[in-house]
Amino acid sequence: MSKIDQQLFTVHEHALEKEFELCPVCGSELSVKHSKHGSFVGCNNYPTCDYTRPLVQHESIETQVISGSHCPQCGHELAVKSGRFGIFIGCTNYPECTHIEKHDHSSDVEPITCPLCSKGHLESRTSRYGKTFFACSAYPKCKFIVNYPPYNESCPECGFGILVERKGAAGSRLECPQKSCKYKRAL
Repeated sequence: MSKIDQQLFTVHEHALEKEFELCPVCGSELSVKHSKHGSFVGCNNYPTCDYTRPLVQHESIETQVISGSHCPQCGHELAVKSGRFGIFIGCTNYPECTHIEKHDHSSDVEPITCPLCSKGHLESRTSRYGKTFFACSAYPKCKFIVNYPPYNESCPECGFGILVERKGAAGSRLECPQKSCKYKRAL
C-alpha cells in the first residue's frame, strides 16, 4: 500500500476533474464543477463569467409524426414525443390540445370496479418518484388509492370490494386493504 501515489487522489490532479478546453465566452479554462443538482462544466473565471453547460449531453429525440393517426379531441395528427417521464404519444397541436395516449400494459385483464364509488375502475399509475400505485379512474371525484396490486374478490370477513396482493418473506398473500379488517390468506 505504501507504493500508491497519493497525488492521483487529490482534487487538483485527478484526471476526471479537468476538461482541457477554453470558455467560448471569456477564453478561461473550463473545469468540472459539482452542485446539489449534479455535475456540470463551468468557467473557472466564475464571478466574472457565468458560462455553464451540462456534463452529459442527453440525446433528445425529434418529434415523429404518426401518419394516418388522428387526435380524438381536435382531429390533428398524433406524434411520438419525448418528455420528462420518457417517450409518449401526444397531439401535434400541443398548446391548444393536451391529448396524450395512454398505453395499457394489461389490456387483456378485466378492469376492477372501484370499491368506494362503484363508478370508476382501478388503473395502474406511477408516482413522480417512480412507484406504482392503483387509483380510481374517476379521480377528482373519487380519491380511492391502494399501493398494492388489487384482486377482483370481495373480503370474506368485512365484505370490502377488493383484496390486494402483498409479497413478504413467507411468499405472496391476499389481504384486505381496510385497516380495521385483519383478513389474510396465502395466495
